[in-house]
Amino acid sequence: MKSFLRFAFLSSLFLFGSLGSAHAAELAGKWSAEFDSQIGQQKYVYEFKGSGDKLTGTATGDRQGTKSEVELKEIKATKEGVSFVELLKIQDQEIRIEYTGKFTSDDELKLTRKVGDFATYEITAKRMK
Repeated sequence: MKSFLRFAFLSSLFLFGSLGSAHAAELAGKWSAEFDSQIGQQKYVYEFKGSGDKLTGTATGDRQGTKSEVELKEIKATKEGVSFVELLKIQDQEIRIEYTGKFTSDDELKLTRKVGDFATYEITAKRMK
């Protein structure tokens, strides 16, 4: 009986670990988004890289001709969806931008982009081929 319980426990750990890796693989790659905001048209490219269940990423933005690149933080990809944080520095002030969303297809993410306490936007990011 002990060996069966041990097998069941180890199998469930493997299964849940594999699911995290599968969702990380879904997010890996480059995604582009364009949207209107209070400061005008913005263009972004999000790039995610995964190794196992560890994800890293960057966001390259173009706002009114001003380009920036930042490292994304707190990246998570689960069966419920994705989330990550962009820490943007504007005029010596750091603004926390929180993203949450879901895959609507293999090539599309619907995201909510919450910019500090200032604004919230619904955006669509499309996988770049």
